[in-house]
Amino acid sequence: MSRVWHNREIVKKVSIIVPVYNEAHTIDLIIPKVLAAKTPGWKKEVIIVDDGSSDGTAERLNKWERQCRVLLQIPNSGKGASVSVGLTHASGDVILIQDADLEYDPADYPKLLSPFDNPQVNVVYGSRFLGPHLSTMFLYELGNKFVTLMTNILFNTNITDMETGYKAFRRSILTNVLPLQAKRFDLEPELTVKFLKNGYQIYEVPISYYGRKFSEGKKLTWRDGVVALLTLLKYRFLV
Repeated sequence: MSRVWHNREIVKKVSIIVPVYNEAHTIDLIIPKVLAAKTPGWKKEVIIVDDGSSDGTAERLNKWERQCRVLLQIPNSGKGASVSVGLTHASGDVILIQDADLEYDPADYPKLLSPFDNPQVNVVYGSRFLGPHLSTMFLYELGNKFVTLMTNILFNTNITDMETGYKAFRRSILTNVLPLQAKRFDLEPELTVKFLKNGYQIYEVPISYYGRKFSEGKKLTWRDGVVALLTLLKYRFLV
């Protein structure tokens, strides 16, 4: 793991990848939160990947180029493709994925990073169902819990939130995970399956969650739940 000396203490580095698509209303709110979030003992590298936004998001990102690395992906290819691009530029000891909406709070970074003090921990998930959260749409939560249940059955594990957007993992394990085939939201099950199939146990921590509705810009639909289930089955029995 890379190290730099700071005040006589070894400081590790976390690469925060922010995939962005049509978030003009939230991007100027979430980026300051990411930059201001405390990460004791960790130096931050922020990589923003704009996924062919058409609402002015890319133009808004211009003012953040001095504090973040901004990458433009054209045409729109999906969250999975954006994260794949970000991974090729990440140099941190640990990589953390941060959605560009306001559902996940960067104030939870210490919770996500502290388990990595244990060298046996390679993957950390922030579970929305273990921590405080706004009441969300019933069918959406039911779908999340169903695909998580299927993950546990298929791969003999006991996680509570497979679809969480807060996933953090050591960069050193990427050789066993890449390349990613996922282009859209099938990223979540693909990452989870590859972690588990390679023997990396998932360490969960409670996070706060502020779920938004479809009228507020939420992009996941029931179709993504079907794709998630098919992805789990594919990697369990065909790959």
